[in-house]
Amino acid sequence: MTPQETKQQQLADILALAPVVPVVIVDEVAHAVPMARALVAGGIRSIEVTLRTPAALDAIRAIAAEVEGAVVGVGTVLDGYQLEAARQAGARFAVSPGASPKLLDAADAGELPLLPGVATAGEAMSLLERGYRHLKLFPAVPVGGAKLLGAWASPLPQIRFCPTGGISLASAPDFLALPNVVCVGGSWLTPKDKLQSGDWSGIEQLAREAAALRPLRA
Repeated sequence: MTPQETKQQQLADILALAPVVPVVIVDEVAHAVPMARALVAGGIRSIEVTLRTPAALDAIRAIAAEVEGAVVGVGTVLDGYQLEAARQAGARFAVSPGASPKLLDAADAGELPLLPGVATAGEAMSLLERGYRHLKLFPAVPVGGAKLLGAWASPLPQIRFCPTGGISLASAPDFLALPNVVCVGGSWLTPKDKLQSGDWSGIEQLAREAAALRPLRA
């Protein structure tokens, strides 16, 4: 296998761990470990911590070191420096809102599997040419949602998607029913009020509901 094929297989295994990958914004490092433990207890193992706060890298580091069963990844990656910093912190995968040539070059040269974001068929085709078989549709609902991905299933059968952006517990089954969707990304599992109040049992319950989602495929 080529290095890219190996990383794509690693990504496939991670995305298959549960129907939902929580997209988490961590404001306080102290919240990271109990939050991740609650998600894992609820059946959600892969966790995307976004680089949207100063606490993000330390949160990734803490989860990687202290939460058994968690597969922590990094989100909102914009360049190679962030990609490498997250890898050093213990991230096992990376997610980006889009794909720039410099970011893709850094990902090709590095060890961390990257799930790049796309919003058009042309972007998906360009990444397919570079060996990417797993992509994020972002922002999923605004750019066309399940209907768009359903339309892509036949002409782009090689690609599997993790749609993210505007998806809820109620709408997730519409995406998971599609043959080209392996999982969805969602922020509803770790709402800000539950993080701030330390409602870990509430987050565990949200994780259980998400983990129970199953594709409605024939």
